[in-house]
Amino acid sequence: MRGERVNRYSGRILILLSLTALLCVLSGYFQAPQADEGSAAHIFQLSIAALLPTILLFVVTADWKHGWRSGRPLVFTGAVVTLAFAALYYLEHRFYLAHSR
Repeated sequence: MRGERVNRYSGRILILLSLTALLCVLSGYFQAPQADEGSAAHIFQLSIAALLPTILLFVVTADWKHGWRSGRPLVFTGAVVTLAFAALYYLEHRFYLAHSR
């Protein structure tokens, strides 16, 4: 029972960290380009760094007999983090260049 609880909490933390990273990137679209990194960039970096140990904890405590139910938080996290990095790439390489002129 204890492993299930740890897995449930680590799954929730995975989702929270990935959404935090995405929201930090999306906040950049509503700000003017800055000369130095702001606090949102540091929060993004910390949330991405915290994902690795949380993913490891989730994978170790998961009950893989339930397959899809156990993997849903990983799939959701992967999709959101991919979206966050894609939005970050677009923000830095296209959006800021188009709006800095």
